[in-house]
Amino acid sequence: MKLAYFVHDLTDPAVARRVRMLKAGGAEPVVLGFRREAAAPTTIEGVPAVDLGRTHDGRMLQRAAMTGLNALIAARLRRHLKDAPVIMARTLEALAVAEAARRMAGSEARLVYECLDIHRLMLGEGVKSRAMRAAERALMARADLLMVSSPAFLERYFEPRQGVGRDLGIPTYLIENKILELEPAGDNVTAGPPPGPPWRVGWMGAIRCRKSLAILTDLAARRPDLVDVRMHGRPAYSEFDDFDAEVAGLPNVSFGGSYSAADLPRLYGDVHFAWAIDFMEEGLNSSWLLPNRLYEASRHGAVPIALAGVQTGRYLADHGFGIRLESAADLESALEALAPARYRALRAEVAARPRQAFVAGVEDCRRLVAAVSSEEAPAAASCATFAQSRKPAAKGAFPSEHIPGEAV
Repeated sequence: MKLAYFVHDLTDPAVARRVRMLKAGGAEPVVLGFRREAAAPTTIEGVPAVDLGRTHDGRMLQRAAMTGLNALIAARLRRHLKDAPVIMARTLEALAVAEAARRMAGSEARLVYECLDIHRLMLGEGVKSRAMRAAERALMARADLLMVSSPAFLERYFEPRQGVGRDLGIPTYLIENKILELEPAGDNVTAGPPPGPPWRVGWMGAIRCRKSLAILTDLAARRPDLVDVRMHGRPAYSEFDDFDAEVAGLPNVSFGGSYSAADLPRLYGDVHFAWAIDFMEEGLNSSWLLPNRLYEASRHGAVPIALAGVQTGRYLADHGFGIRLESAADLESALEALAPARYRALRAEVAARPRQAFVAGVEDCRRLVAAVSSEEAPAAASCATFAQSRKPAAKGAFPSEHIPGEAV
């Protein structure tokens, strides 16, 4: 089955992972998208990639202009949509271009909206925010499926704010940000560093949270005896005053740059804990998402650290592992109180979880392709909390029962 996949960034590793899933599930994708890097790839995971131009982090007007321009000239993409029964769009800007291209090509392909973040611009009450939500509602009214990576996106945004399930009858599908492993693999988990201080805290993936960096570097500066911070990934430099200077001044803070999936066992095997806290859009998207690092860390044996009152902490509580903090300020006291025996118990709790909790395999890929191509409403992906998460949530923070700083 041919599938046209419109994306926000051709150079995003997560896009490559989704392309691999689509191929493994039986689809033949062609990828069309913007890019954040200077050069555009010509292929992604062996399939053709069509460059729609460069956009930039944090420059919403520029991204909107590029989206509008590509929507206006979308007829040039007609040949890429020929014979494709499914068009899939990752993010709202990609959805706008995808729908314009579908309309100009006279295509009757199914339209799938893949939403993995809710930008703060979508949540305000100003003119721009209202206009963005109206545009999204109009586009979703033409779509056949909404895919999300966290049930809280439905609970906190799509159902109450956009009328999904009430005014819009669009089916929904949950696809978690799990690690993709298409070949049988062993445990792939190292013994990890010896338990005891200084505790190594790894912050991997998209490094974009100014507050997290301040919390970790402040604690590292004050307590080199207690914590050693190790960062790897792709910093969003637009979010920091001077990221390189902030991480270069302390001997117990290091930044190792970008990495590939093959590096994950080594990187997570080198730390005790994984930082799974994000404040970039505090109280909004940061409280609702289930990040890649949650699954990556757990798959490779590192113990995730999350806030109790957000979706990541709720996930840890539902699944019975990890450390949940009342606030990030409790990190110091939680690590001070942590004995080696308790750490070994925390690590054993992670290891006790089934592999499929954190890993997507070939069957998951087939379910994905079946969902995007089916005329019937798909069943939810295998997330243990999805059904209960569809129930109305209480106002305020997600409910939790815990002791501040307690390792649960």
